Amino acid sequence: MIASILRKLGVELALPLILFGLLYALSASSTNFFFPPLATVLEKFNSLWLGPRFVSDVVPSLLRLLAGYAMACVLGVAIGTVIGICAPLRRAAEPVLEFFRAIPPVAMIPLLIVSMGFGNTMKITVIVAGAIWPILLNTVEGVKAVDSVLDETCRTYQIKGAARLWHFILPSASPQIIVGMRLGLSIGIVLMVISEMFAALDGLGAAIIYFQRSYEIPQMWSGVLMLGLFGFVLSMVFRLFERYLLAWYHGARDLERQN
Repeated sequence: MIASILRKLGVELALPLILFGLLYALSASSTNFFFPPLATVLEKFNSLWLGPRFVSDVVPSLLRLLAGYAMACVLGVAIGTVIGICAPLRRAAEPVLEFFRAIPPVAMIPLLIVSMGFGNTMKITVIVAGAIWPILLNTVEGVKAVDSVLDETCRTYQIKGAARLWHFILPSASPQIIVGMRLGLSIGIVLMVISEMFAALDGLGAAIIYFQRSYEIPQMWSGVLMLGLFGFVLSMVFRLFERYLLAWYHGARDLERQN
């Protein structure tokens, strides 16, 4: 099992490492002010992000993202489940959901700044406003598409209420819900950075925009590199969570492939 995981990880990391090595070699002789050698960027990365700035900038960004993403997951799954179960409510809510989903969360930042100020509440709200939609809509689709035969079986055996929700509807919809949560995480990271670039004294977005405005270009690129690693690590953690939560689902698919 461990050997299989390491082999898959090695395959996934091979191309990024090759590209990283090529960029290191090709940029070694660069004299362009805006595109410094990768070696210089790595030096700044070590001095900045493996030191105090990790605590002062990376940790606040992570906490904002986790707070906003957790709220988006809870609200998205809860509201999506209710809408998915109730067909009349689904038909009534669809135009409203499509309307609000079409509004880019970034466009709401000026309004949120005016109404909420520059604090963490505004930034978390921006993350929730963007990340909730893929989670909510995928939950609706997952709940709506539960197996009709199993659904009828539950009704026959009088499995109702919380038992039906917890043991049938949510497990059946969970693969679709997880897809929405994965998309919501990506959107949340983007909105976290953008909200910090608009108005923040700390965080990855604030640090990158500060370096850019100060023409500290190697430092700026080191922040971009830190942001990429930030997203990569969160993606890997989410994949582990997905494998754990949907172990039954992936096991069933593996058996289907073998047969």
